[in-house]
Parts: sequence; structure tokens; C-alpha cells
Amino acid sequence: MTASPASDAAADLIAELIAHGVRDLVLSPGSRSQALALAATALARSGALRVHVRIDERAAGFTALGLARETGAPAAVVCTSGTAAGNLLPATMEAFHSGVPLLLLTADRPPELRGVGANQATIQPGIFGPFVRLHIDAAVPGHARGGRAALPSPTAWSGLGERAVRAALGLESDGLAGVHGPVHLNLPSREPLSAAADVAATPGEMPTPGAVEPVLLSRGPRTVVVAGADAGPDAEELSHAGGWPLIAEIVSGSRFGRLLVHGYRELLRDETLGGRIQRVVVFGHPTLSREVAALLARSDVEVVAVRRGGEALNLNGRTRAASALAVEPGVADRAWLGEWMTASQTRVVDLSAPAPDQKGLYSDHSAERLDAVRAELDAVRKRVDRQILVDAVWRATWPHDRLVFGSSRLVRVADQVLGGKKVPVHANRGLAGIDGTVATSIGIALASQADGAPGVTRVLLGDLAFLHDVGALLLPGDEPAPRIQVIVGNDGGGTIFDGLEVAASAAQDDLDRAFYTPHRVQLAELAAAYGWQYERVTTRSALDQTLTSAITGPQIIEVPLER
Repeated sequence: MTASPASDAAADLIAELIAHGVRDLVLSPGSRSQALALAATALARSGALRVHVRIDERAAGFTALGLARETGAPAAVVCTSGTAAGNLLPATMEAFHSGVPLLLLTADRPPELRGVGANQATIQPGIFGPFVRLHIDAAVPGHARGGRAALPSPTAWSGLGERAVRAALGLESDGLAGVHGPVHLNLPSREPLSAAADVAATPGEMPTPGAVEPVLLSRGPRTVVVAGADAGPDAEELSHAGGWPLIAEIVSGSRFGRLLVHGYRELLRDETLGGRIQRVVVFGHPTLSREVAALLARSDVEVVAVRRGGEALNLNGRTRAASALAVEPGVADRAWLGEWMTASQTRVVDLSAPAPDQKGLYSDHSAERLDAVRAELDAVRKRVDRQILVDAVWRATWPHDRLVFGSSRLVRVADQVLGGKKVPVHANRGLAGIDGTVATSIGIALASQADGAPGVTRVLLGDLAFLHDVGALLLPGDEPAPRIQVIVGNDGGGTIFDGLEVAASAAQDDLDRAFYTPHRVQLAELAAAYGWQYERVTTRSALDQTLTSAITGPQIIEVPLER
């Protein structure tokens, strides 16, 4: 034991988290959390833990969210008391609705300093409300005031690490079996808040769930599989097993395979196809089209939903929740599948540049050669629009890379025009907020590139989503820099509102001021201030070259777009 019960309890807790599979911890500096911080950094030096330091707690929360998104393992975030804890709420809400295992370790004042106007003291127990799977206001390490005996300091927080990990992975018996989510440990302590200590931990494995009996899907009803955000390859596997058309959002991680439906919005509106659907199997959280939302709300359609996070779902009064699915033996409905595949082929969008006119380029006639050369120059100089931008990023990304979509206009364009490709895709679509996109992406990059793994993380987002999280660009100089390209489609404001009712109902001046919020931020100067590399590209050829060039540090790529 040390002279600081807080240090002993913190070392015990962090070691216990590591023993149950936690490998990443994001830390924001503060006084009340110093014992936790010192235990974490000591264990980082031993190689048992990866510690990432961020001065902004909101960025810290989203960085931890990205780490947990990529690894599937709980990531911890540590902060001091007061507004620091409140800044974790946005990431906590997203983690809850997306089913991401996040551990919130908030330092706090002891009971005698609560409700008496003490500095940086607020009502932290229960601060995250319904957005956590488990909340514990822990005991204070050490001896209680007034002579009452307390638990010995090393055991004050013992057992909390295991409980927190199990709850974050949906392994507690609370009716949320298999559903991941955030957990809050509120950790009060008294002075002395830290002391020198020998800290050790043995890395262990995450607890794993027991076998789950899958729901067996019959072959009778005319079925489609819908894959929303965070669906992953499970949706494609079930589609293949059942012989059912696959409607996969671009953020699903399921947009690949021979049963993928192109142009699904239009086909869902077609009464001869979408109108005849009898059953929908839903993976993840679909959010990108009104057509899918309308389908899931139909009272004549049976919905089977594999729950990933958030509240319990009952989309249309006929929803069955499931943790696992299987398809009964038998023959697929080839006629139903064939109708969808035939219609899908007619809606494939080809965004590739036309092949060079080889005959014209080598023609004996100077006029033909000149026309062919002009056509080539026009193709090279073609200004990037939204479709070209999303296509270029999609083509540059491969299975060893990661692609993150922000909640901007570009993700909807991508969903409408891009084809199938098996690449790891992430997006914060639990609540589809624009906050935290850069920080989340940095967490994803750090996790995917740990231990020397190859690949680049590309983030495609609009200018407002980028500016909303600009503080996340501040990275410590003594930590490994992620290989990341933040690609900003800059149209000078929130043009996503073009497609909403307000564009038709508001006066232009009001629309500009309150919704488009045009700006004059110089992204090059922002990049320089934070020490990021910067490129501005306007043509497809320059964009392709920039996206595929070797990365030597974090990079911002600005692509000007028409309003």
C-alpha cells in the first residue's frame, strides 16, 4: 500500500480492466483524476495498456468511441470532476444508440464535498441517465471521516473493472444480453490524491458470451435483408444463405456480394417489387433513406431485427428482436430473387472515366488527334463534384484500410451511387450527429494501425462536420501519429438542408443565416496551426493522386464543391 488510498484503488481498478481485455484508455488531465492518470501511464510504460491523452474531454470521449468501434473491445476514458464529465455525454449517447462498449471513469469529490459549493463539484452520480448499461457511484478509498471504518484501500474499487467490462459487453443479467453499450464508474476520492506506487498488470482476454439459440427464419415469405449502420458482414452472410436480396446502406459494412441491390430507393418505391415485400430482416441501424423507413413502418410487413444498441425496437407493431439468426434448409425463391437482381442491374451507376480514344490519339489525321487530345485534357481537368468525390474515395480504399463517413450530404450521395466493395466502413449513425467525427476517426485509425498493421483511415465529411470537431486535430507530439486522411468536401455551409422542408418554407436570408451558416474559414491555415499536412484539390486526376500517395503524417484534403 502507498500513502494514498486513491492511488492503490486506481492501480487495482486499471489492472483489473486490463486483466479483462481492455487495451486502450483515453485520458484528459485533471487534479481529482490524478491517481487514475498515473496508474494508466505507468501501465502504458510496461506495455500493458495504450494510453492516448486529449486535453478536450469531448474529443477524448469520441476518440475512445472510435477505438472501441474498431476493436469491438471496451475502451476506457478517464476525466476529472465537474464539466469534464459533462463533456462525455455526446459520445456516451452515440455509444448507447450504436451499441459501442465504452467505459466512463469519472473522478469525483467525496460525499462530504458534494452539495456544499465545493470547487468543480456537481451531481455526477447518474449524470448519463438512461444512456449507460450500468452506473456505479463507487465507495471512497481509505478511511471514512468521523472514525467510521471503511474498506481497506486496495479493495475499495475491486470487482468494479470486471463488472464494468461485462456490462459493456452485454453479459450482465439485465435483459440486454449481447447488446454492447457504455458503462459509468463514478470514482470519488479524498486527499492525498496520489503517491508514488509500483503498478503492475497482466493482460487478459475479454469475457465472451455463451452460445445463443438463433431465431430460425422460414423460407416462405418474400423477404429482403436490410443492412444499416454497424450491420457488418453478418447481413451479407444471411442474404447469401437465404437467397434474399440485400439492401445495404453505404455505412453498413455489408455493401458487397452478388445479391447486393443497386438503386434500392427506386426499387422500394416500385409496387411490383417493394410493394410485394412480406418480411424484412434488419441488421444494424438504417437511417439514410425515407424508403427504408417507410418499408419498416408498414403494418403488413413482418420485421425481424438483430439488435445492436439503443432502445428496444418495435418498428411497426410486428417486430421480433433477435440476437442471432439462421435460415431453415430448403430452396431459395429464385423467381423473387431474380426479379430483384434483374431490376438491380439496370440501376448500376458507372462513374468511371471514359477510356481514352486510342484510335483518335494515334490517328493519321491531325483533326482527329486534336479532338482526342482535347477530350483527354477535359477529362483530366474535370472539376470534382460530389459524385466524383465519393467515387474517388471509394475506389482508393481497400480491405486493409478504413473508411469513415461523416453525417454530411456526402454520405447520402455515396449511398445513392456507389457499388459494392468489401471494405471496413464506420459512421456515427446511432444519432447521426455531426459532432465528434474527426475524433472518432482518429480513434479508429489508432486502433486499426496498432502493432504496425498497414492501411490508411480515410474520413469523408462536409465542412461543417469538420469545423464542429476541429479541436480533435490537436494530437500529442509524443504519441504515434495516425495514418489518416480527412477529406473535406467544402461547399461553404450546410447544403444538406437543400433536401429538407425548410429549403422550401424559409426566406433565403433566414435559410442562409440559421441553416446553411456560410463561413470563410481557411482550412489551410487551420491545418498549419495544428501541424497537419494539407492539400487542396479540384480535379479528379489530382484527387486520385493525392488519395493514393504515400502518407507521412495526418493529412487534410480540401475539395471545393459547388453550393
